[in-house]
Amino acid sequence: MNHPDVFINVLGILYGVLLISAAFVRSRLTESMRIDALFIKEHTEKTRPLNLLAGLLIAGYGIYSLLSR
Repeated sequence: MNHPDVFINVLGILYGVLLISAAFVRSRLTESMRIDALFIKEHTEKTRPLNLLAGLLIAGYGIYSLLSR
């Protein structure tokens, strides 16, 4: 990978996939990377779907950025 922007986009896609999985799977890794746990003081199971939305947006933007080169 000669271009740092490709590396950043790939990391964004991986983080988006991790957030999407955090909406469905409970593990140490997914629980520590949840967006709702980072930004919402009292996160519950009702705020868990925010990870799905954020993951789709982040991964989608990374894929769009890679394809639009």
